[in-house]
Formats: sequence, structure tokens, C-alpha cells
Amino acid sequence: MGKTVQQFREILAHCRDLFLKKTADYGTAWRILRPASITDQLYIKALRIRSIEEKGKQEVADPVESEFIGLINYSILAMIQLNLPPDAPMEFSVEQAGQMFDEQVAENIRLLQAKNHDYDEAWRLMRISSMTDLILQKLLRIKQIEDNAGTTLVSEGLEGNYRDIINYAVFALIRLKEVA
Repeated sequence: MGKTVQQFREILAHCRDLFLKKTADYGTAWRILRPASITDQLYIKALRIRSIEEKGKQEVADPVESEFIGLINYSILAMIQLNLPPDAPMEFSVEQAGQMFDEQVAENIRLLQAKNHDYDEAWRLMRISSMTDLILQKLLRIKQIEDNAGTTLVSEGLEGNYRDIINYAVFALIRLKEVA
């Protein structure tokens, strides 16, 4: 499992670097996004991945890997937004945004370690296309939870679904590197 945690950390370090550079360029303009808008952005990215997987080719040069990175970063943005109080400022410094990013990553690493312990890294046996489908399923669940005003009767809430999206996107990036 040490290899997986190291691979996970490397991918998330790359995601963090991109997140901080975009924050330096754009500020925290993402703060204006309502939860449903973030979900729709995630959904578009996942649908593009699935479309390319099914067609076997792409016409826009942006690599599929960048979409998985987007899934990770937008899921982290969503969880940051979920955890901010309603009166939180719209703008945060790059350092503050980085700290909030790091807090979310630390929790995902904890979750990864717990799940890998229980599932013995079963994700390594999965097809990348299955990971894409599971991400889409999580997004449909998130959309339903949002349509239900955030309430669930017996199911995990928004955060659990976002964390699973992050993990599956990281797993897909690891697998893509290993088969390249």
C-alpha cells in the first residue's frame, strides 16, 4: 500500500500545483459557483472522458488526463465550499486556498488508506472505463442529493461522493501512467 500512497501523493501534488497557479491567475473566482454549478462542471468532464472512451478517439487536443485532474480539483473545490460558513469571504489568498486544499487532501489520504486496507487495492483490477462509470454514478447521486436539498435517508451525503470521485480519478491517473 505504500506504493499507492506515494502515487496518490504525487498526483495530488501535481493537482495542487495547478490549483495554486490557477488561484494566482484568477483568484478564488470559483467561490461564486453554487453547488449545482460545480456538479455540472464535474459532470461535463466525466462525460467527455466517457465519450472519448466509447469513440476510441478525440478531436480536442486536451488529454483525458487533464479531465481526471479537473475532476479531482473541482471535487476538492466542492468540499471546500461545503465546509465554508455562509459568511465566508469570496476571496482567499493563494496560501489560504492552498491550506484548504491540503486539509481536503489529508482527509482523502486517510480514506484511501482505510479503503485500501479493507479492499486490498481491488481498484488495480478495475478497468479505467469502470472508474469513469463509477464517477458518473457518484455525480448522478450528487445531483439527486442536491435536488433533495441535501438530505438523504440512509445514504452517504455529498462529501462521501466527492471523496470517492477524487479517489477514482486518482486511481484512473495511476492506471493510465502504468499502462502508458
